[in-house]
Amino acid sequence: MGTGAAMGRDVELEKDRARYGLLAVIVSNLAIAGTAVFGVWQLDGDTSVIVGVLTAAFTAVSSTTTAYLGIKAVSNTARSIVLRRDADDRP
Repeated sequence: MGTGAAMGRDVELEKDRARYGLLAVIVSNLAIAGTAVFGVWQLDGDTSVIVGVLTAAFTAVSSTTTAYLGIKAVSNTARSIVLRRDADDRP
């Protein structure tokens, strides 16, 4: 098996990781938002608690999304460095 086939598998694997990682972030953000909406609906207008629930939900969504994007950026950078190094090492 040549390196071309291995690289094709690596590219497909990376695409799958990106898709499923993004799907996990979207599903978790929707779950957080749904829980927050349900919580606010159950509070019957208690403003101070509603603000706390919405703040916590926003923080959770922001943290999850930022973590995914940060990890993805570092992963992409590391991968491009390795690919560049491998290309430079070939005769």
